[in-house]
Amino acid sequence: MTTAEFIEIMRSGRLIPAGSPIHEKMHSLSQEAIRITMEINNAYHTRDEIIALMSELTGTEIHESFGLFPPFYTDCGKNIRIGKGVFINSGCKFQDQGGITIGDDVLVGHNCVIATLNHVMEPERRGDMIPAPVEIGDKVWIGANVTILQGVTIGEGAILAAGAVVNKDVPPRTVVAGVPAAVIKTI
Repeated sequence: MTTAEFIEIMRSGRLIPAGSPIHEKMHSLSQEAIRITMEINNAYHTRDEIIALMSELTGTEIHESFGLFPPFYTDCGKNIRIGKGVFINSGCKFQDQGGITIGDDVLVGHNCVIATLNHVMEPERRGDMIPAPVEIGDKVWIGANVTILQGVTIGEGAILAAGAVVNKDVPPRTVVAGVPAAVIKTI
């Protein structure tokens, strides 16, 4: 299975059975992601080196305006798309198998978690997974310690307050806060 085929399957939202060829591809990609993130996190790198490593990690060309303060963690890497002018602060964890798309001019605060997989609730099938992408619009500000769950779309210009757990779509130009996150104002 190619990486492109894997990404297409994962973005489809189809059930991924434990031990299947798709699951095995997920594990092989995770080993590459571990290698690259260890390189990012365990040595000093210039901005250009970070951009080159993130390009290798994602398999896409990362724009020269990108910024990252390590450490950064992901367990796949190949299903992350990053726009121009994005800054990711330290300690972020992206579970990107289901797909993470980040628009232009997005700020991601310390220790943000973006999760795109969920396990099946039935105990006998708990190893099976259901992917769903996370889409983050342009000019979004994600505060420190925010968790964004699978299948969520964040509208352009929204603000996710520190500590929010975002489990449903966020309208454009709104501020959400709390657990679970709720709209507290419009911009």
